[in-house]
Amino acid sequence: MSRNLDLDLLRTFVTVAESGSVTVAANLLHMTQGAASQQIKRLEDRLDCPLFVRKARKLELSRHGEQLLVKARQMLRLNDEIWADMTAQSLHGSLRVGVPYDLVTPLAPAMKAFADAHPHVEISLVCATSPELSEAVKGGRVDVALVESVASEAEGEVIRIEPLVWVTGRGSDAWRKRPLPLSMVDERCTFRPVVLGALADEDIAWRTVFESGNIEATAATVRAGLAITAWLVSTVPPDLETIAPHAAGLPALPPFAICLRLPSTAQPAALEFARCIRESMSNKAAVPHARLVINA
Repeated sequence: MSRNLDLDLLRTFVTVAESGSVTVAANLLHMTQGAASQQIKRLEDRLDCPLFVRKARKLELSRHGEQLLVKARQMLRLNDEIWADMTAQSLHGSLRVGVPYDLVTPLAPAMKAFADAHPHVEISLVCATSPELSEAVKGGRVDVALVESVASEAEGEVIRIEPLVWVTGRGSDAWRKRPLPLSMVDERCTFRPVVLGALADEDIAWRTVFESGNIEATAATVRAGLAITAWLVSTVPPDLETIAPHAAGLPALPPFAICLRLPSTAQPAALEFARCIRESMSNKAAVPHARLVINA
């Protein structure tokens, strides 16, 4: 007996799971809240298991829901890719691309490849922190985004995993100072809680030198020897140095994942841009620029 899952039900399920709200998902899918709730119930009846549990006015995935989410995303992505391939047509309109400040340069090859292949699509870049971009994808304010997260907590499609490293200026002894002078791009930077947590675990006092959302200004304070920072290894400029943490008395930092985030109702241009990202950034070792490595 053939058992087929309804992709519309799966799309509603994924949208509710990603937004954490039936109301928000219904708005994104252009349906009523009642219709979205009914679709979730139909899917639960079909699979004969609960997919969500409600805790303190918040929807959370059940164990079965967590299991389904991964494969539901895969099915929807494959469906959308097949549809795009079989109805190949010239893409038009606009595309809002979200990217963290430090990944703008690594993303450039994908942007160029897409722009060359689809000149009638107007790309607008939205730079923000990873938490802000994740919310923007859920809220429909960007069409596709790259986000960074601790590798063990990655959500969405993992493009690649890189070390998070301590970075200092050449000849600088800022890493020796206590309180440790830190320069972070933004107070909502996804690296910030990890860095501060690692320092707290080692009882290392720290102070903020700069935190304004400008990555060039962050780099300038590090070059000037006023502070150190933490970046993905592939994004470290060639004129700066990484620090061997244990030799310098600093904590090791966990690897981070670069993840691709798409809404469950991604437009064709977003799907094509996602393909360009995979081709330019996936399965490539993050080879850092030549630079000195400090050993205390």
